[in-house]
Amino acid sequence: MAERKRTKGFDRPGGYALPTGATSVMRGAATDCAKADIRLMGDRVVAHQPTSTKPQPAFHASKPDTRLYVGDCRDVLSHLPDQGKVDLVFADPPFNWEVPYEGWKDGMPRDAYERFTFDWLDSCIGLLSKRGSLWVNIPDDTAAEVVMHLKRRGLVMMNWCVWHFRFGQNRRSSFIMSKVHALYFVRDPAHRIWNPEPVLEPSDRATIYRDPRTMAKLTDKGMRVPLDVWYGPYWGRVQGNNTERRPHHHNQLPEAYLERVILACSNKGSLVVDPFCGSGTTQTVARSYLRRSISIEQSRTHAKHAWDRITNIGMVHKGVSTGSQAKVSGKIGLRNSKP
Repeated sequence: MAERKRTKGFDRPGGYALPTGATSVMRGAATDCAKADIRLMGDRVVAHQPTSTKPQPAFHASKPDTRLYVGDCRDVLSHLPDQGKVDLVFADPPFNWEVPYEGWKDGMPRDAYERFTFDWLDSCIGLLSKRGSLWVNIPDDTAAEVVMHLKRRGLVMMNWCVWHFRFGQNRRSSFIMSKVHALYFVRDPAHRIWNPEPVLEPSDRATIYRDPRTMAKLTDKGMRVPLDVWYGPYWGRVQGNNTERRPHHHNQLPEAYLERVILACSNKGSLVVDPFCGSGTTQTVARSYLRRSISIEQSRTHAKHAWDRITNIGMVHKGVSTGSQAKVSGKIGLRNSKP
């Protein structure tokens, strides 16, 4: 029996409906998980005890306030004077893939790595305001643990996004990895900062299917909030020939990625925190859009190079994540066409 389309019981221009209840379900899951006795491997390792020394920023700039600390983020985060005042945390932690970072052993035993992950996540949760969002960029092998830990801490998952790139490392032992997970959690869905307007893109319904319903909407005619799989021009991995590429750093996220997150989940003057500064992408984008920001970097050498980018070089591709469409290759076939 064919599914019948619901057309009554709602008032929506264009005559189509959306499923409801997803956020409510995720809020309930966070409440239930917080009460459940969920055990993960990292729980058997003793939690890190931050140093008692109050850290001072190694680099500081104003207009807007921009601070970069040098040290272990687990020691710095809990001592920041901004507890409960941070509107957005974005974290791109070490993946534990034995990358030769300066001053950091990226190859812990699995239980120790999970404990490390839980420790910095807990410190980030303590920083969040009621309106705050927490984003974590993480690969397949740790995504599930991050999700479960944040749920058992009472945060609500708004989206499990995927950053998709075409330039994965070639191998024959398994399918080539072409994605990293972008996990989007909030403290309170009803009060979170959420700005869809700056990140809208042309809708497939308008540009490909010429669907009149999208033009019948009262607002955002022909536009949509981006899908939860992110790809397209300027969204690829930042390689050596990319104008965004900064030397001295092993890994670097594209500016488009941080631009979308920062515009959607913070306002001008909001405080943005990145526990793993790396090449400085988060603060570079945040400063460009007049957000206050704090980041932490383990390596003083890397921090110095990142600071030069944050305060002197700035964004290279500003605006590329807004107003454009992620194209799908190939032509859209006609209904009932033969293969």
